Amino acid sequence: MSSSLPTSLIYAGTFERVMDGKHRVTIPAAWLAQGISEFHSIPNPSEECLIVMPPHEFQIIEERIHQSGAAAAERRKAIRQFYSRARAISADAQGRILFSEEQCSPLQLKGEVVLVGGRSRFEIWNAKRWHAVATEEHDSFRNIAHLIGL
Repeated sequence: MSSSLPTSLIYAGTFERVMDGKHRVTIPAAWLAQGISEFHSIPNPSEECLIVMPPHEFQIIEERIHQSGAAAAERRKAIRQFYSRARAISADAQGRILFSEEQCSPLQLKGEVVLVGGRSRFEIWNAKRWHAVATEEHDSFRNIAHLIGL
């Protein structure tokens, strides 16, 4: 299986949304216009957000675990944790995705949330937490942008 992404698949931008009481959030129309409405969600193990990715990207994660160089027992544990925390989700006719309480509650995803593009996947953040993270990361982005001539 190839690890390359479809060249047209790009989730870009930042979108403020309201997650309703059923844990549904509307996905930007431009993101759904790329022809993908089936996704997988998984809490980010190192940050306080939910990662949402199309099936192709989801498969790549397992490939990366197998290719990580970790011992077989560690890979098996990582795969177990990855799949046990992930949920298959899809957009409804109104472009909304329903997330589980189990994934939303620990990340305080309710009410105001922010969808953050990340090229091949996107993240959903609690709005207050996202604004703090974006402020913290500003200098790093500015430094890298300067280094690459952006």
